[in-house]
Amino acid sequence: MIDFFWNLGSFIVALGLLITAHEYGHFYIARRCGVKVERFSIGFGRAIWRRVGQDGTEYVVAMIPLGGYVKMLDERVEEVPEELKDQAFNRKTVWQRIAIVAAGPIANFIFAIIALYFMYLIGVPSVKPVIDSTLAGTAAAQIQVTEPMQVTAISGQKVRNWEEVNLALVGHIGDDSLTISLAPLSDLQGFEAVPRTYTLNTREWRFDPEKESPITALGLGVYRPQIEPKIASISAGSAAEKSDLAIGDIVVAINGKNYTDWQAFVDIIQHSANVPVSLTISREGELRQVMVTPLSAKNAQDQEVGMLGVSPTQVQWPENMRLQLQYGPIESIAIAADKTWQLVVVSFKMIGKLFTGDVSVKNLSGPISIAQGAGNSATYGLVYFLGFLALISVNLGIINLLPLPVLDGGHLLYYFIEVITGKPVPEKVQEIGFRVGAALLLMLMSIALFNDFARL
Repeated sequence: MIDFFWNLGSFIVALGLLITAHEYGHFYIARRCGVKVERFSIGFGRAIWRRVGQDGTEYVVAMIPLGGYVKMLDERVEEVPEELKDQAFNRKTVWQRIAIVAAGPIANFIFAIIALYFMYLIGVPSVKPVIDSTLAGTAAAQIQVTEPMQVTAISGQKVRNWEEVNLALVGHIGDDSLTISLAPLSDLQGFEAVPRTYTLNTREWRFDPEKESPITALGLGVYRPQIEPKIASISAGSAAEKSDLAIGDIVVAINGKNYTDWQAFVDIIQHSANVPVSLTISREGELRQVMVTPLSAKNAQDQEVGMLGVSPTQVQWPENMRLQLQYGPIESIAIAADKTWQLVVVSFKMIGKLFTGDVSVKNLSGPISIAQGAGNSATYGLVYFLGFLALISVNLGIINLLPLPVLDGGHLLYYFIEVITGKPVPEKVQEIGFRVGAALLLMLMSIALFNDFARL
């Protein structure tokens, strides 16, 4: 229940900021173009706060935080007094109307740059994208890894951490090939890196984003520090708590077989639901035998697995693999703008691949997934929440640019037709377009909501 309210609160804060930025873009340019703005509303429905400013605009915060709007004086909507007609939206030139409508999505892109600017100004703790193996039968299997190697670029695009690798790979879903540049980690310690570039055949590269990342699906074995078999924590109510295990115990053997690695230990536990397991542990230098029966639980695939309820001690990342993505006040501007552009390009690619079928509609996410993402990123801290805001802001801007008549992009389509033909699109044609656009948007929202509930 606490997670629910945390996610909900984070979602409301995130959406409120993004909607405010979007609507302020419309508001600001409308005022600059001499249009009278009657209402600036964040949210829909009954107002929970309102105030009339000295400019005559009514500012409103409404109960349903799933959108917002800027109500401008418009003769197509209501009768306008003669003395105010020059302030009506419909009386402005087509280029002024284009500027007002486009200002909303543009404001979202600017907001993303600002969010990323502060993220990089504060600094993002991260790790270098280092691999120590490749998986047989995958696109990356051709790469022979004999020592840790750092991914330095994907198809010529430089990458600094796994988040950037993931973003670059997502943009290649459905492509026939991609290139990956790797440099031996030993070459990066004070020497000029000598990358080796490999071209990977990705025609058969398919994966379910709900179950795996594009990184592991491609076949890259992510380097992780060795896990010590020393128990760091025990979950309340778990099988471990009900046994004689204690924090600090070191696993020496399981069912009489010497401990080899943590994953092998986990595999045995998961295959031992409700089955007693014998553990040999070392406690303060003394060997002890402990019997424990893993409890039964369901995993993400709805399969029954055994759960012990312990966490191991994680060895810290080597110093040469850690990095802090932090820049100065001036440099952060360029870095933030470049990252926003990358997000825009990848988002447009993904939308295009939805239409071509290279990306499944199962990947569409709705408000529930966004709320979970907001809550998770806020849990990790401010810098991660800022990165989440930037990503969602870019997506909000792009969605609003889609040429659906109910969105900003649909209005822009009509206005550009007016620029070409020299006359407005007939009202009847616009009305038909709005109905079709509303139906398509409702269909997309329904699919996204269905996907959300399916993931719960």
